[in-house]
Amino acid sequence: MMSAPVRFGSPAGRWILLATILGSGLAGIDATVVNVALPAIGDDLDADFADLQWTVTAYTLTLASFILTGGALGDRMGRRRVFVVGVAWFAVASLLCGLAPTASTLIAARALQGVGAALLTPGSLAIIQASFVPADRARAIGAWSGLGGLATAAGPFLGGWLVEAVSWRWVFFINVPLALVVIVVAHRHVPESRDPFASGRVDLAGAALGATALGGLTYALIQAPEQGLVGAVLVAGLVGLGAAGLFLAVEARIPHPMLPLGIFGSRQFSAANAFTFVIYAAFSVVLFLLVLHLQVVAGFGPLAAGTALLPITVVMLALSARSGELAARIGPRLPMSLGPVVCAVALLLMLRIGPDASYATAVLPGVVVLGLGFALLVAPLTATALAAADEEHAGLASGVNNAVARAGGLFAIAVLPAVAGLTGADYDVPEVFAAGFRTVLLISVGLLVAGSALAAVAISNDVLAEPEAVPAAEPAAGAAVASTAASGGHPHPEAPTRYCAVTGTPLASVTDGVCEPEESGR
Repeated sequence: MMSAPVRFGSPAGRWILLATILGSGLAGIDATVVNVALPAIGDDLDADFADLQWTVTAYTLTLASFILTGGALGDRMGRRRVFVVGVAWFAVASLLCGLAPTASTLIAARALQGVGAALLTPGSLAIIQASFVPADRARAIGAWSGLGGLATAAGPFLGGWLVEAVSWRWVFFINVPLALVVIVVAHRHVPESRDPFASGRVDLAGAALGATALGGLTYALIQAPEQGLVGAVLVAGLVGLGAAGLFLAVEARIPHPMLPLGIFGSRQFSAANAFTFVIYAAFSVVLFLLVLHLQVVAGFGPLAAGTALLPITVVMLALSARSGELAARIGPRLPMSLGPVVCAVALLLMLRIGPDASYATAVLPGVVVLGLGFALLVAPLTATALAAADEEHAGLASGVNNAVARAGGLFAIAVLPAVAGLTGADYDVPEVFAAGFRTVLLISVGLLVAGSALAAVAISNDVLAEPEAVPAAEPAAGAAVASTAASGGHPHPEAPTRYCAVTGTPLASVTDGVCEPEESGR
């Protein structure tokens, strides 16, 4: 039986916020902090470039594969229980990462980390929505998203400092004591909750087939440039393709699929997710290589490289909400068309980053312009993806859009470096890495321009023009927060239509200047 809802300013409310913010912060920080440590990891473990790719993609692969399942498990088995299991799982996997004697061991531990993140991420916000009284959920969501965003932004800085002051292994070890705090606080102060409307079995077959498809195809794409399409690489590729086909067949036939394929019957939803895949493919591979480029080619230390991208977060926090307001007034097509073009200009500016580059003149301009492009397109994109789906599928739409973004990054990091000639130990040769980075930037510019054209042709302004007011209902919280931050919502009838955005995540409505959580019923 669920406990009575708590108030925002109460001691019980503060304990719940501590557990959920710190728990989700673990996954958010780890998604950004590892890139800074990659050169040190490569040197210490004698890893080649494919190993570094897998260090990043193994985490993304399992997180993208199981995040919808994590939300569904929480709804049925108890959100606190699954959240705590995810945090404990994440802590053990982090310990294994820090102790890893070889690159292959580290990659396996990173894949386990991603599973833990998929269990804890949807549960963190689901707990808030289920635990606070409706009148205080907006403030709780605002605290969760704001402090969580700051934690994620601090990740590269913390990682750079740990790599320089101690060892890359502490990038992972630091998670263990933080996770223990979360587990203790959650057990003592977080009430249990379930979704009373959840029904049917969890689609474990779909999750397994999805993971197999992504894993097989990613392995083939990363290893093929060095090994060719023979042996294990060919088998992995065929298994991945076969699993993808089986995944679609299973999802089309079972009564409670992880991914109801009918959701893609909306042209707007399909277009928004195609746009997401292309745009986040470009973003992910550039940010992955940029932190390496700053260290290998420009001569930055881990700490300087980690803090170099902070202006992106600052610009996003300052302008995303206004971008959402603009999209609500004029429609999403123009912002989603212009945003990628601004980002493409930023990548062209980054072509100036060379040996001994000055941060102020060579790095900062591109980073600031990239932040402007992010701010212009992310809010309209996430609002469009949510608004294009039926109300009862709002949470699913949020999770799908998040998974599509991660899949785009997964495949881009697997494919584009090889296309640019970055293989083997090339990441340790400044001249070779610089040439490969330049090629990836130009390819990513092409992807961004293609994304801009897609938005201009396929995105409609109608969805956000006159949002329909709906009465509040008890949220299907686990499903509604399968993304990494606050999910989208519908405005109250008496409130002006505005939107509140957090980097890379769906939007929430704003009433009287305060972000409101989604309130979607089943």
